[in-house]
Amino acid sequence: MKPIRLLSSFLTVGGWTLLSRVLGFLRDALILALLGTGPLYEAYVVAFRLPNMFRRFFAEGAFNMAFVPMFSKKLETGTDARDFAETAFAGLASILILLTLAAQVLMPWLIFALASGFAGEERFTLSVEFGRIAFPYVLFISLAALLSGVLNAMGRFAAAAAAPVLLNVMLIAAMGGAVWFGGDVARALIWGIPVAGVGQLALVWIAAERAGFRLRPRLPRLDPEMRRLVRIAIPAALAGGVVQVNLLVGQQVASYFDKAVGWLYAADRLYQLPLGVVGIAIGVVLLPDLSRRLAAQDHAGGRHAFSRAGEAALMLTIPSAVALVVIPLPLVSVMFERGATTAADSRAIALAVALYGLGLPAFVLQKILQPLYFARENTRTPFYFALVAMILNAAVAIGLAPLLGWYAPAIATTLAGWAMVVLLMRGRRSMGEVARFDARFAGRIWRICAAALVMGAALLGAAHLLRVPLETAGLRYVALAGLIALGMAVYFVTGRLIGAFRLSEFGLMLGRRRRG
Repeated sequence: MKPIRLLSSFLTVGGWTLLSRVLGFLRDALILALLGTGPLYEAYVVAFRLPNMFRRFFAEGAFNMAFVPMFSKKLETGTDARDFAETAFAGLASILILLTLAAQVLMPWLIFALASGFAGEERFTLSVEFGRIAFPYVLFISLAALLSGVLNAMGRFAAAAAAPVLLNVMLIAAMGGAVWFGGDVARALIWGIPVAGVGQLALVWIAAERAGFRLRPRLPRLDPEMRRLVRIAIPAALAGGVVQVNLLVGQQVASYFDKAVGWLYAADRLYQLPLGVVGIAIGVVLLPDLSRRLAAQDHAGGRHAFSRAGEAALMLTIPSAVALVVIPLPLVSVMFERGATTAADSRAIALAVALYGLGLPAFVLQKILQPLYFARENTRTPFYFALVAMILNAAVAIGLAPLLGWYAPAIATTLAGWAMVVLLMRGRRSMGEVARFDARFAGRIWRICAAALVMGAALLGAAHLLRVPLETAGLRYVALAGLIALGMAVYFVTGRLIGAFRLSEFGLMLGRRRRG
């Protein structure tokens, strides 16, 4: 895969992810407007997070990080990739069916593990009901994630990246239908989750068939290839489990503070926009690319791909982080403050957004650095690093909660994210030149930071001047759009002048993408 193809593939994934995140904002804004931040909203947050937690544990953590490198190398070497994918699909489906059945029985205990502060309240009963409805989503979305890995390894990124768009469209439609027909909005939303999972699985299944990769159903078997996959997947699953423990600790702490679960979730959704568009897109494209280059012994190409991925990701992430830190309240109030969501809710969410913004570059750097390990089928080392980060996260979240209150988990998440980056950076030293950023990256990164700081100063001044329009119902959308446009213009002009990047590079990437 040529370097320009890597960047154009990143634009494909990033573009679809951007659309998904924008629709996700519309979805979350609609949910907050209709449900507020009370018991129904908090029950939805816990119930929806439960299948997503297991999805990241099994599919995106264990199977994807172990399956994609092995599958990519089979494609590169011409061995039987289809048989391997079918066997992996059957094994994952068997595990997930058993997990889904068990979760229906154990749901009260699962909810207690996620939010023990809800015990004895209406929030707990609602969370158990909603959790049982939503949990089958993990079966469909995890199988869809494996098929997405097949498509990504084949260099076909569009369908897999478009699947989350379908989720948001279907959930918005479910709520809109409930409002139109006078139904129960909360239950329409929850029932929409597993239905959307079926739709996402169907989308990537059809895309795989059209790509000439039709999977046939079969019974699971534990052959030597599957044993090897399991050996690689278990540490990846544990690493994914550590990340989910971090989320669990934060939610547990927040569950003892009124409305805090909803505040942190809303803030998480906002900072997930740049993380999803940039960090996740880079990770999705970089992992199969590095795996195939290592199989072909193309170390020079691997270093170039790694450096350009890091450069492109941080060029977009660092200014996003600065914006989240300096203007969180205008962003939150305009996007979420309506209906049952109050100005007090906006102030609380904005504080968490600023804290998460400080960790955004770390979360993106993890997505860039982890493929260096996974492409070598090394899942143990990231697990050990994640374990250290988990201990730090728990110590800070639990230790600071009595002193700082509900936002201690946000501080803990940011600190743990940077600790993980430090460990990943240190661990790559033995990987040779392919794991080191090149001279062009080193020369540009400080200029990117300088341009972002100039942009931050401009945003602070402009936000002060636009304070009244940003608080006026009829003008706040226009004022925020103008504020964002100003920030983008200042950043790109400053960056061009000081040599952080060349605007022609964006045209080259977009032009190649159109030709592709």
